[in-house]
Amino acid sequence: MFDIGLNLTSSQFARDRDEVVDRAFAAGVKGLLLTGTSLEESRQAQQFAQRYTRCWSTAGVHPHDSSQWTSGSAEALYALAQTEQVAAIGECGLDFNRNFSTPAEQERAFTAQLALAAELEMPVFMHCRDAHTRFLALLDPWLDKLPGGVLHCFTGSREEAQDCLDRGLYLGITGWVCDERRGLALRELLPHIPADRLLIETDAPYLLPRDMPQKPKSRRNEPAYLGHILERVAHWRGEETEWLEGQTDNNVRLLFGLQF
Repeated sequence: MFDIGLNLTSSQFARDRDEVVDRAFAAGVKGLLLTGTSLEESRQAQQFAQRYTRCWSTAGVHPHDSSQWTSGSAEALYALAQTEQVAAIGECGLDFNRNFSTPAEQERAFTAQLALAAELEMPVFMHCRDAHTRFLALLDPWLDKLPGGVLHCFTGSREEAQDCLDRGLYLGITGWVCDERRGLALRELLPHIPADRLLIETDAPYLLPRDMPQKPKSRRNEPAYLGHILERVAHWRGEETEWLEGQTDNNVRLLFGLQF
């Protein structure tokens, strides 16, 4: 199992970060991709990836932080991307749900990061919420210049999923699918995602799976719970857990070029 989305820089992990990583590997996780969501957190994620074995990171600016994008941001990300720990550009994209940064600021930062990924020939780790049409309009001109990309924490409709799959994107599935209140639509479309386009992630510390048989005392999600997500996704897809584990691990190797 490989967790493609872990926010290890979160303050929620400040007191026991080492133990969180240890528990993940003890639970059978083979590797972790640590998400960078701002310049500072991208630097921290790269440093943590350097510190822990079988860890890599992304380098990017989340749409929420797009207002911080400056002329020097691309240069800073470029420098980070030269390190062996950084496996993708992102988390980048659009989020028109909260608009912590204006749509114009988000579009500028997203396009700049797509250009950087194309220049570096690196995959992109992307975010899209309530912005599907505009997200695709900005992404489409870059698709033939990028080696690949994943829309992480996918929670959209079957039509939106198909739009992404038609473009060769991978879809990242989180514990959202384990939520009986808001994850049922995503659960129903799971069988329609080709196995060679599926990735799994926790997005920890967020999105603790609600259907875990033994509820943790804390509501904090951890990468150690990735196995539960994998098992439930395999169940709803009608596949053997071990087979899907091998397939998603292979997908990680193909998209990010990682060896683990």
